[in-house]
Formats: sequence, structure tokens, C-alpha cells
Amino acid sequence: MSERIVQRGLWFEEYDIGAIYEHRPGRTVTEADNVLFTTLTMNTQALHLDAAWSAQQPGFGGQRLINSMFTLSTIVGLSVAQLTQGTLVANLGFGEVAFPAPLFAGDTLYGETECTGKRESKSRPGEGIVNLTHIGRNQHGEIVARATRSTLVRKRPVE
Repeated sequence: MSERIVQRGLWFEEYDIGAIYEHRPGRTVTEADNVLFTTLTMNTQALHLDAAWSAQQPGFGGQRLINSMFTLSTIVGLSVAQLTQGTLVANLGFGEVAFPAPLFAGDTLYGETECTGKRESKSRPGEGIVNLTHIGRNQHGEIVARATRSTLVRKRPVE
């Protein structure tokens, strides 16, 4: 069983490989969130915007889907206060991103992050690379998003 830790802004040394960090509170997603994010990002996918058209499509019970990029952004955002606030240097990139189940308006999104690896930076003294897997679950515990991410994090300052 993995250790679960609740705290904020981890220095490189504080990340434990295999630990799962649960991010609370969750975020109940609204129709307004979906429409605003979708239109701000110029995503004209009818599955996000057109209720009448979406109601005629099979597979989603006549509901509009929450924009998957909103879902991804939110699960990363849920982790910030606990893991990277004030300690992150840079987001180095994302690896695998998957959305195994849909998210709908009215669902509550919960995030958790597993530290899957870390190493000291070879080129940047005082910093290290931390590999993370972000998971988003709905209120039923069903995984709606998963993403791997590489970050550059500060080491604890020398006192």
C-alpha cells in the first residue's frame, strides 16, 4: 500500500516515490465552466457546445461532454497548492494523457498524484526532476483522466 501524504509545496527532497498525494477539496464542474473554457480556447466541438445536437448522439445519454482539456487542466490545478506552490521551477512536459471515462456538468472532479520517480538535475544545481502521474476521478471514484508529467522542482534551500 502506498503512503498518502497531505501537505503543501514540496521541496525536491520531500517527494516520496510511490506516494499518492490526494488533493482536496474537489471541484464540481458546471455547464458554465465547460462553455467558457471551450469558447475561450476556440474549440468548436459540438459535443461541448450544442445541447440539441449532443442529445441526438449515442453513448452519452444526451449530455454534453466536459472539454477534456478543461479536465486535464483542473486535475493539474488541484495539485498545485499541495505539491508545487512556490517550489516548481518549470513544467517540463506531459507524456501519456488518457480520458477513460466521460465527465459531465454536475460531476465533482477529485485529483490525486503519484510520484513515479525523481532525480537530481545534472545541469541545474539546487533543482531536481520529479515525475508525476495525475489521476482525476469523478464522485463515484471512476477514473476520468490520467496524465504523466515531468517537472523541475527546487531543492530545499540551504539554511
